[in-house]
Amino acid sequence: MPIERWSDQVSVIHLADDPQFTDDLTAIERQGTDTKLAAVLDFSAVRVMTSSNIARLILLRKRWSGSDCRLVLCNLSTQLWGTILVTGLDQIFDFSDNVTTALAALQMA
Repeated sequence: MPIERWSDQVSVIHLADDPQFTDDLTAIERQGTDTKLAAVLDFSAVRVMTSSNIARLILLRKRWSGSDCRLVLCNLSTQLWGTILVTGLDQIFDFSDNVTTALAALQMA
């Protein structure tokens, strides 16, 4: 999982397809949330999302929601976007078309 540090508080995390995807989400979940952090999760290499992946995303959001942390998901394929809509995750996550737009949205918030 390549992580790009854009600032002290903003990271871009390029997720890989399974089986690495689950490990990536677990590693992100374990990161400390003591300070205000923001992460852009880049799904450009992810082709399929399993129920385990969805559960990890929800756990990640739950862990990060208690603090001033923000998650933005971007570069979702049409198939992944369909999964997001069917599962209702579009109601609990922030989304962006690409990394650049996600970073701009975080700057404006």
